[in-house]
Amino acid sequence: MQVYDEAVLQCFLENQGKLFPEEDVASSLEEAEAFLEECMAVVVDSPEEVREYFDEEGIDMDGADMEELLEADEVFDVGDGRYLIVEG
Repeated sequence: MQVYDEAVLQCFLENQGKLFPEEDVASSLEEAEAFLEECMAVVVDSPEEVREYFDEEGIDMDGADMEELLEADEVFDVGDGRYLIVEG
């Protein structure tokens, strides 16, 4: 099971509108953690691991360069080199 630290939860809380523009799915760190656990969000340690995740999940990102991958709605830059991947 993935563990989400405060930096990851705060990143999701502040940026969830990117993936869920209609309404916030979480309004506290606790709600963010529950939501991320429910949708089995993943934290990876590098842009390369973002690409590996998409490849492993069979998500078609053919032709996408690294910048396009990192700008995908599902990908959140935690700000410390890690990325949170949330499948809506």
